[in-house]
Amino acid sequence: MEYVIEMLGIRKQFGDFVANDNVTLQLQKGEIHALLGENGAGKSTLMNVLFGLYQPEAGQIKVHGKEVSITDPNKANDLGIGMVHQHFMLVENFTVTENIILGNEPTKMGLINIRKAAKKVQALSEQYGLNVDPYAKIEDISVGMQQRVEILKTLYRGAEMLIFDEPTASLTPQEIDELIQIMKRLIAEGKSIILITHKLKEIMEVSDRVTIIRKGQGVGTVTTAETNPNELAEMMVGRQVFFKTEKIDCVPREEVLNISGLTVKDNRNIDRVKNLNLSVRSGEIVGIAGIDGNGQSELIEAITGLRKATTGKVVLKGKDITSLKPRKITEVGIGHIPQDRHKHGLVLDFPIGHNIALQTYYKKPISSGGIIDYKKVNKLAQKIVEEFDVRTPSIHTEARALSGGNQQKAIIGREINRDPELLIAALPTRGLDVGAIEFIHKRLIEQRDNGKAVLLISFELDEVMNVSDRIAVIHDGSIIDTVNPKETTEQELGLLMAGESLHTKQDKVGDE
Repeated sequence: MEYVIEMLGIRKQFGDFVANDNVTLQLQKGEIHALLGENGAGKSTLMNVLFGLYQPEAGQIKVHGKEVSITDPNKANDLGIGMVHQHFMLVENFTVTENIILGNEPTKMGLINIRKAAKKVQALSEQYGLNVDPYAKIEDISVGMQQRVEILKTLYRGAEMLIFDEPTASLTPQEIDELIQIMKRLIAEGKSIILITHKLKEIMEVSDRVTIIRKGQGVGTVTTAETNPNELAEMMVGRQVFFKTEKIDCVPREEVLNISGLTVKDNRNIDRVKNLNLSVRSGEIVGIAGIDGNGQSELIEAITGLRKATTGKVVLKGKDITSLKPRKITEVGIGHIPQDRHKHGLVLDFPIGHNIALQTYYKKPISSGGIIDYKKVNKLAQKIVEEFDVRTPSIHTEARALSGGNQQKAIIGREINRDPELLIAALPTRGLDVGAIEFIHKRLIEQRDNGKAVLLISFELDEVMNVSDRIAVIHDGSIIDTVNPKETTEQELGLLMAGESLHTKQDKVGDE
């Protein structure tokens, strides 16, 4: 068997915390090898060792059968290893080409030859079907296109073995499909790929083999064609996982949130939310289904005070909160799980314990007379870390050091612990593994059963169908229909999200 990469008995620890404990992974030439594990299981750490960002305490790395020492990413690049990071390493006000050549600039008589580099970028883009404009600025292109730029960076440097770290975490369903086709094309061109993910559907669709790690230790390697999602989930989590959350029928009570005639502009001063009307009652979960970019972000920001509304009202339990500041809005009873946990959810350089206290640090009992009692901060943080299974070496660990999924669980714990009247959950399971998704869905349903109102915004149709009691479909900034998840299908919901009336579709079918 020809292995292009072998990681044998790798051990990596940070202080007393062992992130990887005697882990082995072997990548065959021309395969997509999935690396599967819970949030915080050690997947990214293992790949950061392979890419030279970390040095292991024990173990051996071989490339094409020869033992190597990968001391830094430049050495990894020299060996033909490239990494597409989960959080992109791009300079937003640089062009695509400028980002790709950064640190590896072609020069002519001491000057950077941008035109030559752009031609090479264009040729690579066409060869692999990436369709990237070499002269576009990063700040002007979509997240999915930015990821293609990261892929081009590795190809430009001659990578034959590519590491994809949670590549679909921030992509729309359409962008995920396109990325899968790109990966298949890379394999057809002779590349080999390690795919870090926890999305079982994608693993079953695209990978050849799967290595599973749990709590830093290797569980085993299986052939994808010889396994199934249930087996993989159990190997990953260590117990049986239920993909559909059981819940009793909801009993809606009084109206908690009422939005009427809401219009909100985006950053380009274009109406993104248009005369939108929506109601959420206590004791129910209302899901908002829609294709990304149809006003969801602007709607959430208007409700939470992060963006001003042009017209209309947002009313919480009879109180007009349309013009209130974000802190006042949280104080009147709104919890917010933001869709961008780094931008609106965490202060990454703060300890995770301090992040958990961000919404309550100035209130009693944590604060008195303007003085923060850090013993009480730590007590609150420890409670939420344990209750929400936040995997962290300590509550004093910086938030940026946690995996994305554990950062998310800390935010969700913080917001639910405040017991808000309305919980806004925007993409609450983005970047979470199946076990954590099951846990979060149960907590959202518990909020509902405790008489609270929940507004769920998600791009995952199965999540919206599974968790919601009512589904409001948003298209082009307006709620165009509200459906019962028990009385519709994903196909019908998809048609509505595309702006097509179900009645019109049925009429067409009848005419035919």
